[in-house]
Amino acid sequence: MRPRSGPTVQHRVLAARLRMLRERTGVSLQDAAVALGAHPATVRRIERAETGLDAHQVRVLLERYAVTQAEAEPIMAGLAAANLPGWWHRWRDAMEPWQQEVIGIESSAALVRTWHPALVPELLRTPAYEAALCRALTAGAAPWRDRHLELLAERQRRLEERGAALWALFPAAALHTSVGGPEVMAEQRKVLEEAAHRQHLTVQVVPLDFPPHPMIGVPPLHLLRVPVPEIGDRAVLETPGARVDVIDEPAVVMDYRIRLDGACAAAPHPGSPLPRGVGGGNP
Repeated sequence: MRPRSGPTVQHRVLAARLRMLRERTGVSLQDAAVALGAHPATVRRIERAETGLDAHQVRVLLERYAVTQAEAEPIMAGLAAANLPGWWHRWRDAMEPWQQEVIGIESSAALVRTWHPALVPELLRTPAYEAALCRALTAGAAPWRDRHLELLAERQRRLEERGAALWALFPAAALHTSVGGPEVMAEQRKVLEEAAHRQHLTVQVVPLDFPPHPMIGVPPLHLLRVPVPEIGDRAVLETPGARVDVIDEPAVVMDYRIRLDGACAAAPHPGSPLPRGVGGGNP
């Protein structure tokens, strides 16, 4: 059984297929649970990828749903891979539960769109910028800080290695907030300027004197798109100091996408010179 570290996309896909097969044949949660000799909540947890996929349970469910051998074979064959821990498993000590879920989706996303209302978005931060930010936001010593920085670097590396697209929008105020001092900000600014020349990165900065746009007042937001029909888009909304919502309701995700589209359409064209901020640069 796969150690719990948040489901991988492979796990989510198989879980979604089991749910769709049950619904296709009109079998209720109660009836599926009877076949397993379990509580309906067990079936629901299986379908939500909240528990490991047990081969015996999956086989029983497929038989109850009268699934043909041709349909069942790829599902059974995929169980071993679906039960493997995600690459991020080794950093569980530096992660919140919601991060395990989000990174599980992010690790297979073809497109990540991100907005931050005050800071450089996380996936574009340099190690020095992120370390300085962690020191400013956490009181006292944080033994997990180095692990957190390792995880962020690995997320960035894998995103680039996979050729996934990253589209970031943030206000010029982020460049005027001195995180770690002028040298740290100069390095961060250089990374952002270089991003304009990288194939899979899009960076847009909203000037300080820009009119209101649809993302005004919205907390940090990430939209994740996985190119798999069983996995719908996710919106991740971070409320600083309060909670993080991982949203899969299509109408809500669409609303955030429309708002982000509107803000990006109104913002300066990608590749425009960065506004002057801490660390220098062209006006």
